[in-house]
Order: sequence, then structure tokens, then C-alpha cells
Amino acid sequence: ERLPVDLFLQAHPVAPAQIILDLDATDDPVHGNQEGRFFHGDYGHYCYLPLYIFCGEHLLGARLRPSNIDAWAGSQEELERIGTQIRQTWPDVKITIRGDSGFCREELMAWCECHQVDYVLGLAKNERLKAEIAPELQQAVAAYAATGQAARVFKEFTYQRRESGWRARRVIAKAEHLEKGANPRFVVTSLSGEDWEARRLYEELYCARGEMENRIEEQLALFADRTSTALLRSNQVRLYFSSGAYLLMEALRRLGREGTELARAPCGTIRLKLLKIGALIRVTVRKIWVSLAGGYAYVEVWARIWS
Repeated sequence: ERLPVDLFLQAHPVAPAQIILDLDATDDPVHGNQEGRFFHGDYGHYCYLPLYIFCGEHLLGARLRPSNIDAWAGSQEELERIGTQIRQTWPDVKITIRGDSGFCREELMAWCECHQVDYVLGLAKNERLKAEIAPELQQAVAAYAATGQAARVFKEFTYQRRESGWRARRVIAKAEHLEKGANPRFVVTSLSGEDWEARRLYEELYCARGEMENRIEEQLALFADRTSTALLRSNQVRLYFSSGAYLLMEALRRLGREGTELARAPCGTIRLKLLKIGALIRVTVRKIWVSLAGGYAYVEVWARIWS
């Protein structure tokens, strides 16, 4: 569990001023009677519900969970473990967590506020929230009618739920009108308006969390979904193996592929073009000779990355 964070810290010898931790849950379909598998109504099949935590391209946590739980379940414990490990090395680093509305829970936000961790989380829309931005939605409709192009109007306000012990917090609202109709979105955050004005926070900070989905797709390309053993614990070990493969691929991307045409290639492309190669290997007393196939198209790139 500590290895991904240790590698992340080693990759950054100088402490950054701030880091953003992305949280997301995804479905891991199963087709047997594995321990912890349940039917998930949103995904429409039996699955696990693993939790992933990334910082940019760095994988920091991969926790396999049963699917009969809330999406945020266990995230506080994972963040506490990861955050403690990071601050042992970088005591002054500013940490911000980012996630969709599945992680917008009072318990998680209160924990962040108690541990000097900022958050930017999606907020599920309801009638009160939509009523709050009714004038802005009308402005977006008018702008769309005038131009025929998608129109956005932003607003920020303080919002407090009547139940669940929520305290008042800053909410950013996007009143948007598209060809298909209204598309309002809401984000709750601990960041101040002085540092992040409404539009910039939504478009530059919150929407950037979508890049994490590409990292999860890379995990799947490295067989993160091979969770077919009978026990949840042994399937977690399989997820660790996949996570270890991703850590190797990420290190290869960071250390070996910079400046090559494969610098930004995903894991599947690297497996196909750099690893699955026909070669003749000869071992002598002093050297190991790797003779690549004569028709290999990426021989120069391979040599640069090897060096």
C-alpha cells in the first residue's frame, strides 16, 4: 500500500507547492459468485466497485470494494493514509481533493476541513439548487437563442442543506443551455473566490478531473478487471499486481519516453509497440545480446528509450 506513494515522492525530489488528488469509483464486472460482488443498479450488472486515487498520472491508491456501498465509502481512510505519508515528507504541501458528486458527503468534507485539505466536489442537483440559478438559466437560454451556440452563465452562492448536519459552504453553479436543453451543474468547494473565481474554478480545475478516466482505462488495459478468484482479498492482490504494472508503465513514460514519439502513448500502445517484439536473446559471460527483428519499425525509438 505504501509503495505507490513512495514512488510518487521519489519522482519529485523538490516538494511542489500544492498537489491535487483525484478520486473516482468505477465498476469491475464479475461473472461468478465472487465474495463481495453484488448487483449495481447504476451499472446494470454484478460487479465490484474499486476506488482509485491518482495525482496526475501517478497512481496512489487502488482499493477493491464490494459494490453494495456508497461510492465514497472508505475514501476518508484512504486519504488519511495517503495524506499522512505525503506530509511526512512534505509537511507544508497544500493538498486539494477532487471528485464527482458521489464523494460529496458531509463526513468527507468535515474531515478535509479538520485536516487542512481543500476540496472541489460535484454536487448533485436538486430543485432548490436549480431554483437558485433560475435567472442565469434564462440568460443562457437567451444567449443560445441569439447565437445558436452553447451558452454558459456562472454564479456562486452559499448553500446549506436542511438535513444531514451540513454547514454553509461555497457552491459554484454552471447555468448552461445546449441544443438538447438545460444542463445545470454544481460544485461545492473550500477554495476561496480570491484564489479561484467561479468560471475558472469550474472550467480549469474541476473539469480537469476527467483526465483521471484515461488513467483508469490504462489500468483496465493492464488487466485490473481480472478479479475472478473466489475471495475479495485475493482479488485485491490481483488489483495490486495490475497497479504495479501501471507503476512500471508510468515510470517508463516519465523516465524513458520523454522526447520520443511515444511520449504520451497509452499503456496499450506501449505494450504493442515496445514490449511485444520478436527478438533473439543470447547470453554470454559478460553480456546479454538482444537482437530485434529486422523489420521492427520502432527500433530507433526503442534504442533511445533503452538508453
